[in-house]
Amino acid sequence: MPAHNCPLCRCLTDTEFCRDRRRTYWQCPQCELVFAEKSFWLCAADEKAEYDLHENSVVDVRYRQFLNRLAAPLMQRISVPARGLDFGCGPGPALQAMLQEVGFEVDVYDIFYAPDPGVFKCGYDFITATEVVEHLHDPKFELNRLWSMLHPGGYLAIMTKRVQGQAAFANWHYKNDPTHVCFFSETTFYWLADSWQASVEFPASDVVLLQKPART
Repeated sequence: MPAHNCPLCRCLTDTEFCRDRRRTYWQCPQCELVFAEKSFWLCAADEKAEYDLHENSVVDVRYRQFLNRLAAPLMQRISVPARGLDFGCGPGPALQAMLQEVGFEVDVYDIFYAPDPGVFKCGYDFITATEVVEHLHDPKFELNRLWSMLHPGGYLAIMTKRVQGQAAFANWHYKNDPTHVCFFSETTFYWLADSWQASVEFPASDVVLLQKPART
């Protein structure tokens, strides 16, 4: 059986985690990331076509309530005039609007809808990534880059549904989205926190807050 490199930690794995009629999934023995076999990943054009079907509006009340699962615990830990970045904001940057409405300064980036590379030259007090990390083809590069942009004491706030075990994964609707290729568990986030010497909190079932150490 061929070995596959984990997209997050680059560890080799030949551990098949799940196979369904759509794809095969592997699990890393080191960070426990579950990832779809790369031969099933979509090209950029097909990926964007899927995203174009989404109807997430800045004024959609239900969408705002969904995003508030991340925004509320984050805002309990940061204060105006903190500056942040909404990474992977999509075509309707509702989270940016929600945070700006209470006084935060928020930049946006999205590879398809707001591709401004200038944000990667900036430093931020917080970075949000809502329903983004499961789409990343190179989470090692992208997450390390975001982490390097955070000021000491800053927060990386991530929203993504977490792997709850092999049996649950087999019947999990979340894995059926063809643009979802990487699936994180609490163990994966603890591994990330350890590699960054970060503190980690799980304020909701699909939210994780990672805080960068303050300068000593």
